[in-house]
Amino acid sequence: MDRGRVTQVPFVSLDRQYLDLRDELHEAFDRVGRSGMYIMGQELERFESEAAEFCGTRYALGVANGSDALFLILKALGVGAGDEVITCPNSFIASAWVIVAANAKPVFVDAADDYNIDPDLLERAITPRTRAMIPVHLTGRPARMDQINALAERHGLAVIEDAAQAIGARYGGRRVGSLGTAAGFSLHPLKNLGVYGDGGLVTTNDPALYERLSLLRNHGLRNRDECTVWGYNSRLDPLQAAFASLKLKRLDRWNARCRDIARRYRRGLEDVVAVPRDRPEEEPAYHNFIVRHAKRDQLMAHLTQRGVGTRVHYPIPIHLQDCARNLGYKQGDFPRAELQARTILSLPIYPELSDAEIDYVIESLCSFAI
Repeated sequence: MDRGRVTQVPFVSLDRQYLDLRDELHEAFDRVGRSGMYIMGQELERFESEAAEFCGTRYALGVANGSDALFLILKALGVGAGDEVITCPNSFIASAWVIVAANAKPVFVDAADDYNIDPDLLERAITPRTRAMIPVHLTGRPARMDQINALAERHGLAVIEDAAQAIGARYGGRRVGSLGTAAGFSLHPLKNLGVYGDGGLVTTNDPALYERLSLLRNHGLRNRDECTVWGYNSRLDPLQAAFASLKLKRLDRWNARCRDIARRYRRGLEDVVAVPRDRPEEEPAYHNFIVRHAKRDQLMAHLTQRGVGTRVHYPIPIHLQDCARNLGYKQGDFPRAELQARTILSLPIYPELSDAEIDYVIESLCSFAI
C-alpha cells in the first residue's frame, strides 16, 4: 500500500492479517478437524504450555473469553458477598462487571496520566472489606506494578492483572501476566493476539490457584463423572487454541511494529495533540494509541472526512454508566478519568499499517491544526 496516494486508513483491518496467514490457518483448521478432538485435548494443552512460557509463568489456562478469565480468578480466590475489589473507572465495562458477577463490590480509583490506575491514590480506597485489586494495563501499557504489589503485600491483597489489551508487554523486563497473583487476557479478534471468535487466557504461578481454576472452567469436574465443586463452562476450544498458537510465534514482531508506529505518531504529532510517552521501565504492546485534544469531537469529525478511522476508548467512565448507579458514585468523583473521556481519541495502530498510511494519519491530524 506504499504505492500511490493514500486516501483512507481504516481503524481496524483484520482481513489483512488473515490473508497473510491464510495458508497456515487452513492447515491448522484441517489438523484440528482430522483430530476429532474439538473440546480440550492436545491442541489446547500445547497452546497453554507455549503461553505460559511466553508470559514467564508456571501455568496458563485457556478459557472462553477475557471476561471469564477475570471472573474465574475472582471465584478461585473465594471473592464473594461483602468483599470489595478495587479497579479503575476508565476501562471497558468487563473490568467491573466481573466483580459484580462474583457478588462483590467494585471500588474505583482515578486514572493517572498514562490512563492506568493511579497507585498514589490506592491506599485511601482500601478498607477492611478489600480482598483484591484489578489494575488494568490499558492501551497495552503496563500499570505501575511495583507500587501496586508493594501496597497489596502490605495489606494482604490479591493482585489480578487485567491484561486484556497488553499481551507481550513488559514491565521492568518481565512480561505482564507474571506480575501479580494471576492475570486475565482476552483473545478477542481485536486484541494483539486475536483469534477468530471469543477466547481468553489465565496465567498464574500459584499451583493451588491453578488447580482450582482448572476445575472451575470445566464444570467443576475431576473427571468425566465426578464433580468436585460447582463450576462453570468456560473452555477455549482447540481450534481457537491452534490459531492462537500460530499467532503467538509472531506476537513479539507484531508488537515491535506497533511500538514503531507509536514512535512515528509521537514524533509527527507531539506539537499537535497530547501523545503518550513511555516510561523507562515499560515496553508497551500498544493495543491502542490514544491522543488527547480539547476539541476531540471536531478532530474526530475532521479525520472521518479525511477517511481516517478513529474510536473513543471509552466515552463514558464505568462509574457514570446506568448499571453503576447503585454504587453511589457521581460526576466529578474521578476528575482525571472524566476529563480523559472527553478528550481522548484512538488512532489506527496495527502491524499491517503501511508507512504511507501512517504518514497520511499524521498529515491528516496536522491539517486540523492549520
